[in-house]
Amino acid sequence: MADSWNTDTGEAVYRSRDAVKNLRIRVRIEKVTSTAVLSQHLQQQVLSQQDRGDIELETLTSGGDNEEELVVGWQEKLFSQYEMELFQSEAACQTPLDRQYHTEVKALNKSKGRRNHRIFTYTDHDRYTSCLPFHQLQHSTDLLTSTKSSPTFLAERMASVRHRRQDRRTMDCSIPKSKIVNWEPTEEFVKGSHVVNNAMQTMHIMGDLAPPGRLGQKDNEYLLVTIKTDGSGTVIIKPDFNKGKEPYRIVTAGEKREVWRLTVENVCTAMQPEEQEREQNMYKDLYVRHKEYLNSLVGQDFEMPPAGILRYLMNGEIVSAKGFEYDNLYIHFFMELPNNWSSLPFQSLSGVTQTCRAKTLGKENVAFFSYPFSFEAFYMSEKESEESVLQWPVIYFKVLSLDSWQRYRTEGYGYLLFPATPGKHTITCHTWRPLQTGTGSALRRFFIGGSPELEDHSYVRIPGTFKGERLSRFGFCTETTGSVTFNLHCLQQARAFVDATMLKKRRQKVFDQLGGFSQQGAVCTILEAFQRARRKMHEARESLPRDLVNTTSQLQIESSA
Repeated sequence: MADSWNTDTGEAVYRSRDAVKNLRIRVRIEKVTSTAVLSQHLQQQVLSQQDRGDIELETLTSGGDNEEELVVGWQEKLFSQYEMELFQSEAACQTPLDRQYHTEVKALNKSKGRRNHRIFTYTDHDRYTSCLPFHQLQHSTDLLTSTKSSPTFLAERMASVRHRRQDRRTMDCSIPKSKIVNWEPTEEFVKGSHVVNNAMQTMHIMGDLAPPGRLGQKDNEYLLVTIKTDGSGTVIIKPDFNKGKEPYRIVTAGEKREVWRLTVENVCTAMQPEEQEREQNMYKDLYVRHKEYLNSLVGQDFEMPPAGILRYLMNGEIVSAKGFEYDNLYIHFFMELPNNWSSLPFQSLSGVTQTCRAKTLGKENVAFFSYPFSFEAFYMSEKESEESVLQWPVIYFKVLSLDSWQRYRTEGYGYLLFPATPGKHTITCHTWRPLQTGTGSALRRFFIGGSPELEDHSYVRIPGTFKGERLSRFGFCTETTGSVTFNLHCLQQARAFVDATMLKKRRQKVFDQLGGFSQQGAVCTILEAFQRARRKMHEARESLPRDLVNTTSQLQIESSA
């Protein structure tokens, strides 16, 4: 029985909407002695036999001064034997709180006396709460925990720092300014002047575990329970309630090393069902009123674009770039809006990333940018009968490198077409750069930097200014470089998407007017199906045995011959 102890002495955090003043905790301490163990053993035997009385056990039970049980309320002041002797004399009272305690002690002495014997409390107003000697806090922690831990420097210093005084006196104007700063502060001055702004209210339940007849000595005071609350419903208790588990063990200091049992239980009065229902109804009414207030501020109408206008929002990210020749990369990008597209006046259509150094990842050198950007555009068709396919905006980008000698080089050009479908898209764009033949161009690029550049960045694809039927790039030398990865989160908004009163045929016509979704969707579906079929064919071909593949190829050659 004596070897079963609760070693879980960490803090427990509770949240309650009830007032903390209703908190009630039952604390029980019991000294563990050989007589107590023997009496428990005999009691168990008697209860099992049920044929002997309890008169013989009265001489063996450990009671009186060796155990105490007390119900303590929140911030309830229970005086110790030391405080009873200290506050009996009015000369020892220095603060208004001390004088109040002096009055209460006199009233207790005139009445039947205090109801506690060994268990007492330090409330948040006591100077002992924030100035509790650190060796007691450390000692109590060692006694209540199974593993000992050394305190930090900050914990040692904060243990001796007390709260800000409520009755702090103002500074006398007659004090010279030269004496405002104390260049040689003493330890008492530091303890009296340093403050800590702590919003938590603290209460300590203590125990005087001195031998009988020696109560009232500060060295025998031990910290039993610490309770903290922030006033918003959070209550921190250390150690936690036993909840039917084994008691905690407290070992006193000194030669005897006496062992005490500590039991902590929650004895708060439970709410009646009628009170709980009334409280729930009150909170529901409060939440409904708050929701109505927020709705009055926001409004009921959801922000919608005008009829016939498609709103396109994109939150993008330039994730990484890899496969380029030189290091210290940065990307310059800009958007191009086709016909019938517009943006807000303050919308930025271009941007430049930070310079990023590449990291070796496998066999590739990868530069991780993680550069975010956002864009918003609007599309409006000019004619109601227009059936042309929608031209989506384009992001043109250029990858450059810059070294420590301020030599910059063009590493590659690329473009990204806005996705036609909303949602998340991860797209990898491959780049190329113009190539000038000859050794001199390569030497110039290596030693002094610089390389051929495009005068018009839209030449990466079909330029928007091109009006001809065919665009020839014959004789234009390029070199494939690396690739850039984008993460795009796209959102499309239009009245036609949510207008449930429109017929399906009419809605399809609106979609056609807003971008030819039916035509583009059919083309994209066919292309995706073709890519899937091609991928499956390659996978099936790779899974076949090599002999069968070679035999099939030979038969095809013979049949063609």
